[in-house]
Amino acid sequence: MNILEEANEIINKRSQEKERMYGPFSEGMERAAMIASGSTGKTITAKDMYMCMIALKLSRESYFHKTDNLLDAAAYIGALDNYELEKELKKINS
Repeated sequence: MNILEEANEIINKRSQEKERMYGPFSEGMERAAMIASGSTGKTITAKDMYMCMIALKLSRESYFHKTDNLLDAAAYIGALDNYELEKELKKINS
């Protein structure tokens, strides 16, 4: 399985399994953004959290190649796209 297929498995096909353990991915990022905002005194959005996680994974990759770094970055990119699509659907349905 290539890295993009594996990222798709993680983000889209195992979502119920992950939700039982950690809650919905997008809600987790929104909560993390609230915590980060409270602890820094700056307004941090869920999108900012996704972007920071992607940046962290790419930063780690710059030191040493590890397929898991790229897999996680691809998974966060897919999750960010899902998050943005969910927001758009909510706007349309409101």
